[in-house]
Amino acid sequence: MSKQSENDTLAILGGPKLINHTFGRYNPLGPEEVEAAKKVVESGVLSQFLGCWDPDFFGGPKVQEFERQCESYFGVKHAVTFNSWTSGLVAAVGAIGIEPGDEVIVSPWTMAASATAILHWNAIPVFADIETETFCLDPVSVERSISEQTRAIMSVDIAGHSADMDALRKIADKHKLRIISDTAQAPGARYKGKFAGTLADIGGYSLNYHKHVHTGEGGIAVTDDDDFADRLRLIRNHAEVVVEDKGVTNLSNMIGHNFRLGEIECAMGIEQLKKLDRMVKSRQRIAQKLDAGLAGLRGLRTPVVKPDCTHVYYVYSMSVDVVALGINRQRLHQALLAEGVPALGASYQNLHMLPMYQKKMAYGSKGFPWTSEICKREVSYAKGICPVAERLHEAEFLGFGICSHEYKDEEVDMIIAAFRKVWRNLEALR
Repeated sequence: MSKQSENDTLAILGGPKLINHTFGRYNPLGPEEVEAAKKVVESGVLSQFLGCWDPDFFGGPKVQEFERQCESYFGVKHAVTFNSWTSGLVAAVGAIGIEPGDEVIVSPWTMAASATAILHWNAIPVFADIETETFCLDPVSVERSISEQTRAIMSVDIAGHSADMDALRKIADKHKLRIISDTAQAPGARYKGKFAGTLADIGGYSLNYHKHVHTGEGGIAVTDDDDFADRLRLIRNHAEVVVEDKGVTNLSNMIGHNFRLGEIECAMGIEQLKKLDRMVKSRQRIAQKLDAGLAGLRGLRTPVVKPDCTHVYYVYSMSVDVVALGINRQRLHQALLAEGVPALGASYQNLHMLPMYQKKMAYGSKGFPWTSEICKREVSYAKGICPVAERLHEAEFLGFGICSHEYKDEEVDMIIAAFRKVWRNLEALR
């Protein structure tokens, strides 16, 4: 065997590892954020929220400034900050007036909070399948999932690409449903010229540490509806003790929380928002380089970007044709990891297969809300209800987080070389 062929032996089969390199963690924070946080600390005002009807019910100066800047950037009437986007989702479901036993259609191919925010209000998550290209909700499956109890659709702009909002809005209008857009992973993505997240009744973004914009933890809800915005702020900040003095007459879901974001996080968010365009472009540049470098690899489909949309690549989502390759996804995954490809994940979870849904047990030990009188029909979470999502999870999905690391051009070249090395050696890998 020649030295060249020895060097091409896969690491998983005893050959040399292609990438012997530590990838730097993605960190969009700079001296601007440090100075902004420092000024807040020196001011002594780390939070200025009061849980009563008072000018400080709306938070301190940095909370207000950050919210106004988000409104301007995203082109919406209202932006409401939260201590996490999970909190924002909980508030959004409550704000649209969901009742116990109502059904909300949601994707199974997402982070768990998309569905548990529905359960928080004793409503019932109904999982619809996803598209094969973008992995966002499939409008055809959504319409098939509608029942007499359906009140809303929670669309998830997964990995950085918007769902088909025109199709979902048409369905929602036909059936008089609300739409919540979980755009946690897609701040800055565009759908027909508008920002993803702004085309729903309520949308929003995550500020978690591994997102494009991060303040450690945090979230932003956006809406053009005055009433929804008011209710988001009430649920965020102890609604039940505020409503009387504020003169609120609709007490539905006015169970408040402490979902408030602090002054330090908002001061950092102000600086981060200024950089969002640049940060999105940097992720897009990396993805374009990967697209070119991985083109032509048999049985590998790189991320699809639909016409009139942009992708911000929180995750670089690929799928493999295991039949064409004659090799299973897990084996490919292991081989790529062995070569040093970073932050490689096999799949998102299929939420409907989690124990809570399989056993239908959320609140207490008796199966509430599914076993109670508020649940009007038997909702299935059986394997097979979302075949595209299940197939991706079990056999086809490959992806790695572009927002996990700072990728230099030469590092992207390393990743491409590792993929091509594995594909050259598929026969040996089998």
